[in-house]
Amino acid sequence: VQLVESGGGLVQPGGSLRLSCAASGFPFSNYGMSWYRQVPGKEREWVARITNTGGSREYVNFVKGRFTISRDNAKNTVYLQMNSLKAEDTAVYLCMVFVRGVTNWGQGTQVIVSS
Repeated sequence: VQLVESGGGLVQPGGSLRLSCAASGFPFSNYGMSWYRQVPGKEREWVARITNTGGSREYVNFVKGRFTISRDNAKNTVYLQMNSLKAEDTAVYLCMVFVRGVTNWGQGTQVIVSS
């Protein structure tokens, strides 16, 4: 299993970013996917999840209405569209998939929200 995130960067408060997670090594369309984020010194926290078909999506309260998770099963990629970004959204964002009893993580992509 390999997960490769991209799309992070520096953005001003109120701005937007679209993160991508390219997956390989497993039948992508069979598995739900999740995004997490981590700030140094704090626990990794769950942000959003999407079912294998994309038919159901869930979000942590503090991103509802601002972030949207989606997927393209033809491209083996899951996305996180982040709008109305706030300074407190600054973190490393990671995608995760649980395959055959193993939790798999990407290396993460850094998002910095600052003026």
